Amino acid sequence: MPQHSPAMLPLSDLPAREVSRRSILKFASLAGAGALFAPALAACAGPKSANSASTAGAGAAGGTLSIVLNRNLVSLDNKLNQYDAAVTVQRAVREALTKIGDDLKPELVLAESFEQTKPTVWTVKLRSDVHYSDKSPVTVEDVETALKLYFEVKAGYVASQFPEQPTFTKVDDKTFTLTTKVPVVTLNSLMSNILITPAKDNKAEELSNGLGTGPFVIANADTGTGTYTLTRNDNYWGTKPALDTVKVSYQEEEGARVIAITSGQADVIDTITPESATALKTKSDIDVIETPGTRLIHLFFNFRKPAGHPLANPKVREALTYAVDHDSLIKALMNNQVTSAEGVVPKTLAGFAKTGAYAYDPAKAKQMLADNGASGLKLTFIWEDSEFAGASRVLEAISQMLAAVGVTATLKMIPKGGEINAWRRGEAGDWDVLANGYGNQTGLALTNLVGQYGGTAEKEKTRDTYQGFVVPEVSALLDKAGAEADEAKRNDLLSQAQEKIWALWPAMWAWTPNNVLAKRKRVTTLKLRAINSYDLGSVTVVSA
Repeated sequence: MPQHSPAMLPLSDLPAREVSRRSILKFASLAGAGALFAPALAACAGPKSANSASTAGAGAAGGTLSIVLNRNLVSLDNKLNQYDAAVTVQRAVREALTKIGDDLKPELVLAESFEQTKPTVWTVKLRSDVHYSDKSPVTVEDVETALKLYFEVKAGYVASQFPEQPTFTKVDDKTFTLTTKVPVVTLNSLMSNILITPAKDNKAEELSNGLGTGPFVIANADTGTGTYTLTRNDNYWGTKPALDTVKVSYQEEEGARVIAITSGQADVIDTITPESATALKTKSDIDVIETPGTRLIHLFFNFRKPAGHPLANPKVREALTYAVDHDSLIKALMNNQVTSAEGVVPKTLAGFAKTGAYAYDPAKAKQMLADNGASGLKLTFIWEDSEFAGASRVLEAISQMLAAVGVTATLKMIPKGGEINAWRRGEAGDWDVLANGYGNQTGLALTNLVGQYGGTAEKEKTRDTYQGFVVPEVSALLDKAGAEADEAKRNDLLSQAQEKIWALWPAMWAWTPNNVLAKRKRVTTLKLRAINSYDLGSVTVVSA
């Protein structure tokens, strides 16, 4: 498929189960044909270890770790992009005031203390020993600039999760306050996503180079190829990392990534399809790690449609949900490694409310479409390549299910590194359904709810809502929930909001995948968190 422009996928005449069978057979043939991927392997070949010919051989603790991602890491900043695997690499270079720990609770990093001293005021004190890799200190001004620039960047992913931009006030050289118009009780979690860099070098864009406070420094960065070399930060203020070097690259062909790890040219690969995970589990020198995830993937409707358009009618949106045989998709194409949503956010998140379940009833879908004047509906699906495992084949199968109820689907894939944000904002062309993943790095349902469903008319003027979803009644409930210190009362407000969102049928289908990562067994102390990232500073590579 061409990668230089949005691609039109031809619709198959095969039923969904035949698509599944064909995909599985295709994978099996590729996995056994290593020679086929020789050119691709050259692009994702792993580094030489410190004391062996390649990463395939035995390596002492220290040495080099090779990570091959499924998506191009366009920067080592996260103002615009925060897909899960990127977070691991980004936070190895740049750190935040807090981080989300294994229990999905905020933990202190650059901050010595982070306390809600008044209902609308948080007081933060920086650690006295934190500094950048050149030994220059982290200043209050650095934090102020970082926070400001996250809100200045156009279509910022991280900023959209804040109910409002906090007002920053310096108290002294190590202390500052964050003040909001209404209480934001989750601010210490939200600030875990604001990565700090020196104010003089920071910009309202994603940064590929520059100083950070993390356990590694950038030795080389090529954003065009998504290739990075990180080396140990010998001036790290915390516990020194065990690894000498981390090599990061990306390979869009899953078959090539699988061969890379089985041949020892890669140590870690991420975001792999269910059948790849099954095949890799049979390898004696490879571990496949699976954990419950916090990422939501959904087929989200375009809420910018004008009044009178079929998709502006919630009954039409509801009707389309009955056309999707999600149980068959989960079994045939997803190897039971995903869970169909029972609400509008993943059930792994604190504050989740079960609001319903997706049901497969094609007869009901047909009847509801007819009753609402939407028979013969034509839909355009868009998604970014590799947005989720097996995206193309899942969407191809769904197009066949829609055809069975009289709906014609056109599938348009946006290449990785393309203009997906412009498409989402409606600036590159019209569309009807976005197949999209929404990661959660706080462990809180409120983060998803504000980022996806807390849109306002003011935000929509700049197209900074989530696909045009603006429902004042919902955003008002979320504002109240974000200001409520009592957890039980907050969860009640969140439940009300989620019920109202579900009743609007914002997605044709939604699911939460397990986090799946494959690593060679010589890679130890790699602990995959529910937010689908891990601490590179604690990873070791040992002799076989």
